[in-house]
Amino acid sequence: MSNRLIKSTGLVGGLTFISRITGFLRDMVAAQMFGAGMGYDAFLIAFKIPNFTRRLFAEGAFSQAFVPVLSEHRTLHSEVEVKQLVDKVAGSLGAVLLCMTVIGVALAPFVIHIFAPGFDADARFDMAATMLRITFPYAMLISLTAFASGILNTHGHFAIPAITPVILNLSMIAAVFLLSPFLSFPVQSLAWGVLIAGILQLFFQVPTLRRLNLLPRPCLDWQDRGVRKIMKLMVPSLFGASVAQINLMVDSIFASFLPVGSVSWLYYAERLIEFPLGIFGVALATVILPHLSTKHAEKSDRDFSLTLDWAFRWVMLVGIPATVALWLLAEPILTALFQYGHYSQADVIMTGRALMALTVGLMGFLAVKILVSAFYAKQDTKFPVKIGVRVLILNVILSALFYKPLAHAGLALASALASLLNAGWLFYELWRRQVYRPHKGWGAFTLRLLLAAGVMAGVIFFLSPSLEDWFAAGFKLRMLWLMSIVLGAGFLYLGSLWVFGMRRHHLSQRG
Repeated sequence: MSNRLIKSTGLVGGLTFISRITGFLRDMVAAQMFGAGMGYDAFLIAFKIPNFTRRLFAEGAFSQAFVPVLSEHRTLHSEVEVKQLVDKVAGSLGAVLLCMTVIGVALAPFVIHIFAPGFDADARFDMAATMLRITFPYAMLISLTAFASGILNTHGHFAIPAITPVILNLSMIAAVFLLSPFLSFPVQSLAWGVLIAGILQLFFQVPTLRRLNLLPRPCLDWQDRGVRKIMKLMVPSLFGASVAQINLMVDSIFASFLPVGSVSWLYYAERLIEFPLGIFGVALATVILPHLSTKHAEKSDRDFSLTLDWAFRWVMLVGIPATVALWLLAEPILTALFQYGHYSQADVIMTGRALMALTVGLMGFLAVKILVSAFYAKQDTKFPVKIGVRVLILNVILSALFYKPLAHAGLALASALASLLNAGWLFYELWRRQVYRPHKGWGAFTLRLLLAAGVMAGVIFFLSPSLEDWFAAGFKLRMLWLMSIVLGAGFLYLGSLWVFGMRRHHLSQRG
């Protein structure tokens, strides 16, 4: 079974890697064209709000409730009943999203005031409100896309959902070049690119759904047993599954009171943290959620625990070197990717501070993806919401304490510490309930990882050029250095693991 999970995770991770690369291209274009100034700050808030809604409502609460229920239906009911559930969920979800979109567009200035109150005093407020009216429908479109992706993932079709985000990146890049010359403020082109992408992403799911005979015919039925069960699971999970996203929005609220550029600096740092999260963390959680849900439906507690153990080992295997590399190469990576055009050396330094602070919590961000999947696979939403509320309150307190002395980097550090605490609480509860019991060999496994990461860190530290050399180099030389260091460090890490005795069976799911 672990081989199948590895293949599925590799497929999702590989396709997500393509998505992240095009995402970096998108950010490189945006950095060169708009830098980290007033206009880009305004766009990021207008983009973060529907993105926040999507991650909180669709990919967070909805997906974590819908996938286990749909998996259970596939295990216990006929395909006809599965199709009926899909139709009724589509109607209910679509109605809620439509109402939410109408309200969001109508009250755009009020929404901006809530999420970026610091914008009230300058021109960013009107710019953000204008662009939010364009981007807000994206929340509805991408939420329906996430619904379709949940159906496909449950049926073992991971490729289409994983490659779909590429459409957003390409649409935004095209919009910058094709639309910005004709707009009163060019950054608005990004907002139109987001809206167009939402439409394309939704229709991209249709052919595969049709082949599976699961293309929804929306039917509004709030009394359906499956719909009511999903709604019951969703309500508390609005906090429990998406604490990280709420924390990032808290960052934006505080950052709106900081100097111009702070929102952009945090965004660029978050994008780099999301690279390992998206390629590996989200991919792994996407693959194991249906598997864990099936094991729960089959009452196979031992396999459930072994699957979690397998996932945690992979989180450690990838998370530890990713943390080391992002910490040591924060400013070089930013220089190589973004420091062109309107994105200055000062922007690199300020973004680098935020990135290093976020890196502190990378293992927490990764682990939470797996831990939350375990709770929702068991259809338990009560405990995660308790922890989610506590962690959210802690993040607000830490942000209030840190944002003045440490500026935007303090906000990033608050989110990182909150993610670690969130992961720790969730892990302890799984262990206390005996849902998860660590498999043998964790001590030697962890020691090998740390030794290999230490070797990798030493080589990166001594061989990487100085920051002044990075600034002085051109694009080709920067990319050559970055690729050489990253690939060399990666191979060195894997080679060191082999030398220290790591073998494939140490990652096996078998007991």
